Amino acid sequence: MEHRYDYLIIGGGMTADAAVGAIRERDAEGSIGLVGDESDPPYERPPLSKALWKEGADEAGIDLDTRRHGLDMHLGRRAVELDRAARRVRDESGDSYYYGKLLLATGARARSLPFGGERVVNFRTRADFLRLRSLAGKGRHVAVVGGGFIGAELAAALSSVGSKVTMVFPSDAIGAGRFSDGLADYLNGYYRERGVELRTGCKVKNGDCDEDGVTLILSDGSELEADAVAAGLGVDPETGLAEQAGLALDDGIVVDARLRTADPAIWAAGDVARYPSPTLGMRRVEHENAAISMGHHAGCGMAGEPRDYAVEPFFYSDLFDLGYEAVGEIDAQHLEVVEHWAEPFRCGVTYYMDGGRVRGVLLWNVWGQVEAARALIAAPGPQDGDSLRHRIPMG
Repeated sequence: MEHRYDYLIIGGGMTADAAVGAIRERDAEGSIGLVGDESDPPYERPPLSKALWKEGADEAGIDLDTRRHGLDMHLGRRAVELDRAARRVRDESGDSYYYGKLLLATGARARSLPFGGERVVNFRTRADFLRLRSLAGKGRHVAVVGGGFIGAELAAALSSVGSKVTMVFPSDAIGAGRFSDGLADYLNGYYRERGVELRTGCKVKNGDCDEDGVTLILSDGSELEADAVAAGLGVDPETGLAEQAGLALDDGIVVDARLRTADPAIWAAGDVARYPSPTLGMRRVEHENAAISMGHHAGCGMAGEPRDYAVEPFFYSDLFDLGYEAVGEIDAQHLEVVEHWAEPFRCGVTYYMDGGRVRGVLLWNVWGQVEAARALIAAPGPQDGDSLRHRIPMG
C-alpha cells in the first residue's frame, strides 16, 4: 500500500506529538502521516518511572491527544528503509510512505541485560511499565540493575508499592559521576534507610529466568535471586534508518542549529538528534524537555518558520521525598563541582564549572529557579564559587 504526505514523521513519542502540533498551528491543510513502532499512540514517558507508581494514578492520564490535529497514524509499524532520492519510507510490512518533508523522531532503545525472559524488563516503554507493575508489589523482590537516572527512580518507585528492592550497579554510589562524591554517598545511605539493598561495584554477567523467578550472576562471583528484574542501563539512539540512508551520524543523527540534516527535506529531533548547543557545543539530550522543545522547533521549521534551537538541556527527578531539577551539563567527572548547601544534601545548589563559566546547575530540592540557572549558563563569566554563592536563592 502507498501513502503520500506533505509531512511525514517517523516515531510516535513526545517529539512527534510536539512536531505535529507545531506543523498544524502553521499549516491547517497540509497532510501529516506518523509511523510509529509502538502500538500505542504518543504518550508522556516520564510518568512511567515517576507518577504512575503513586496510589490512585491513572495510567490513561499519560496519553497525548495527538489525533486532534488531524493526521494519519500508522502504529505498530517499524520503518526499515529510507530512499532519499524517491522521498519514500518503507515499513517492515512493505507499505510505502512518500513525503514532502520528513522528521526522524525515532528516539532511543533501552540497553539490554545479557539474558531475557518474561520476568526481565529492560525498562523504556509503556508496555515495559505495565509488565513491571504486574510483577511488583508487596512481598515481591525486584532487582534493579543500574544506579543512574532511571535505576534510582525505579528503585524508589518499586519501594513505594511495597516491593523489596535490591540495586545492582558497577559504581560505588547512586548517581556517581553525575553528582558530587558527597551527595552520591549520601544517597547510598538514604536508600538503605528506606530498605533498599545495594550491591555496589557489580555488573550482571549473566542470568536465568523461569516461571518462578530470576537468578542474576554477578561479576563479584555472587548470585542474586529475585521475583523480577528491571534494567535501567541507559539507551542508544535509534539511528538505523538514518544510517541506511547515508545521513551523517555521531552518537545520533547530526543536525544543524535548525535541526536539519544535510538533506534539505529531512529534519531530526529528540533523543536521536545530535545538535549544536550555542553554549555547550555538540550534544544529544535524552530528556522530556528536549523531546518536546526539539519536536516543536522541527515542526516549525518544516512548516516554513525555521529558527535556531537554543534551549538548554533540562531534566528533573523524584527520589522518595527528595527531588531535583537540572539544567545544562551535569558531569562531576569532567567538570569542577562547586556546592552551596542551605542544608547539607537536603537543599542546595551545585554548579558545574569549566574555565570560569557555569556549564550546568543542579537544583537539589530548590524549585522555581530553572530560568535563573539558564541565565548563568548563558553568561560569559568569569565566575567562581564565591561569586555564585547567592546567585540562586535556596529557600
